[in-house]
Amino acid sequence: MFIQTEATPNPATLKFLPGRQVLSEGTADFRDAAASKSSPLATRLFEIDGVKGVFLGSDFISVTKTDGEWQHLTPMILGAIMEHYMSGNDAESAVDEVAENYDPKDEEVVATIKELIETRVRPAVAQDGGDITFSGFRDGIVYLHMRGACAGCPSSTATLSHGIENLLKHFCPEVEAVKAA
Repeated sequence: MFIQTEATPNPATLKFLPGRQVLSEGTADFRDAAASKSSPLATRLFEIDGVKGVFLGSDFISVTKTDGEWQHLTPMILGAIMEHYMSGNDAESAVDEVAENYDPKDEEVVATIKELIETRVRPAVAQDGGDITFSGFRDGIVYLHMRGACAGCPSSTATLSHGIENLLKHFCPEVEAVKAA
């Protein structure tokens, strides 16, 4: 089994591509070992000293470290991923669901925002080992939930305020700002 490793814009996170499906639908974000109980893969990765977060996408795994050097952690992470796939276990038994908060009168605007996020934002962010999902829309402000490599990334504020906000404002004049939920 050959697993590719890619850097992400977040220096504390690496993206691992096992060349196989990780999740059949959705994503899963685990911020600590206690939250990883529904995922044999995430549980196995949290057993490695220095792993702080695990994010599962459709075909990738993003791992965030606490400290230590990637050159020491990477071989252990690669080994854990290979062991997981050789065991035949699923990556996760339940997919994350994010509650949405918006006024029903804004349904049309929210539908446009969600479509733009799904078609233009999420694919680009997934390439960097993360995910951004719609969380809410109130008083002209779009709230987005940042996960994986995006959570805690030094450039996430610029991504939100310049890239995503400009895109949404262009297509939805009702959007005044974009913030992390």
